[in-house]
Amino acid sequence: MSVIYIILIAIGALLLGAGLTLVIMRFMAGGILEKAKEEAEVIKKNKIVEAKEKFIALKLEYENQVRQQQQKQQQAQERQQERERQLNQKQSEVSRLQNEMQKQMQLLEQQKAGIEFREKETEKLHKQAQQQLESVSGLSAEEAKKQLVESLKDEAKTNAMAYVNEIMEDARMNANKEAKKIIVQTIQRIASETAVENSASVFHIENDDMKGRIIGREGRNIRALEAATGVEVVVDDTPDAIVLSAFDPVRREVARLALHQLVTDGRIHPARIEEVVAKVQKQVEEEIIETGKRTTIDLGVHGLHPELIKMVGRMKYRSSYGQNLLQHSRETANLCAAMAAELGLNPKKARRAGLLHDIGKVAEENPEMPHALYGAQLCKQYGEKDDICNAVGAHHDEMEMETMLAPIVQACDAISGARPGARREIVEAYIKRLNDLENLALSYPGVIKTYAIQAGRELRVIVGADKLTDKETELLSFDLAKRIQDEMTYPGQVKITVIRETRAINYAK
Repeated sequence: MSVIYIILIAIGALLLGAGLTLVIMRFMAGGILEKAKEEAEVIKKNKIVEAKEKFIALKLEYENQVRQQQQKQQQAQERQQERERQLNQKQSEVSRLQNEMQKQMQLLEQQKAGIEFREKETEKLHKQAQQQLESVSGLSAEEAKKQLVESLKDEAKTNAMAYVNEIMEDARMNANKEAKKIIVQTIQRIASETAVENSASVFHIENDDMKGRIIGREGRNIRALEAATGVEVVVDDTPDAIVLSAFDPVRREVARLALHQLVTDGRIHPARIEEVVAKVQKQVEEEIIETGKRTTIDLGVHGLHPELIKMVGRMKYRSSYGQNLLQHSRETANLCAAMAAELGLNPKKARRAGLLHDIGKVAEENPEMPHALYGAQLCKQYGEKDDICNAVGAHHDEMEMETMLAPIVQACDAISGARPGARREIVEAYIKRLNDLENLALSYPGVIKTYAIQAGRELRVIVGADKLTDKETELLSFDLAKRIQDEMTYPGQVKITVIRETRAINYAK
């Protein structure tokens, strides 16, 4: 009984628990459902509020867009109205201008008609006056015109001649002044060097014992050196010095360098002398070419033939009355460039012609012709242009001058050679030579005055027109040139100009 009772109690308890559980679950489900309904209601209200806000924002945006469109349309209408107003103003302005133009045209037509009327009246009066003048003077209009033209011609000729003479005199005075100014400026701008070369070189040695070694046994060393170089070696009592004498500066330089190497090396015998001289000759030839190249580069002279460059280098070892030929040519080139620039000519061509003007003095061959003509021939042979060749050949008046380069080269050559200190010549000997030139010309009958000018490069002789004829004047010039050439010593050449003039003098009282 107890077990069944217990089971029944247990079953009753289970049923009671299940019922309670069911009641609790229903109660909880009802609370959750209410809560869910409340939350859904809140969400619904929020969504409605968001939708209203979004609707309001969209409405505002749309209203703004509509307002902007209305503003743009209003602005466009205003611009259109402004354009129409401007067009109306322009149209009214054009109409006004057209009216004014029509009025001006009418006024011009009236003035034109008035002018034509006055022209007709003037022509009629002119014809009447002309008929009256013809009747009074007894001349027709054409005859009077011819007489007037002739009188005006004579007056114009007189005035023109006076004007031409005045211009020529003014040009002559200004030309002399400008020429002197250009020459002075050119000389001042170019640096000058004095004469330093001579025909002998002095080789210094440390002691006199070396002289015996240079002479050698029975003089064989010195003979071998003289035979190899063509230079006279003078060994005298001068302490610590040996003199090398030769008129060819290149040979003298070869001998000096060879002797320097022999003394430095210490081995001095004929075979060694010949070996060293041959080596030094090659070095000097290379130095000549290098000097020529360096000179052309320094002066800006490009495109010279290699043979001309070599001749330019040889100028370094050539001198005339103590003036180094390369320095003289460089100075002449710079003078020519400066003078050509002053005269508005090409300074590069002038510098080229100045550098080459004495090229005929250093050629390996020595033809029987003046160095200026031979230089022009060499320039033509090695491809120089005709104006350069003419300037080289005409700088001593041995060829006719064809371009402005020729007188420039001649003047600059004279400036470089005749300036003080350029050439070594004792003042007394220089003055004596000029006096001898003048006295030689004065010894001829019929000579009135003589002038040695351009540092003795030109002799001007004035003879009386009543004492010599033209033919005798030519013979006097020829004879003077021959006597000067045979009897006197001078650098370069001397130009003899004999002047025979007739002067008619009267006095107005």
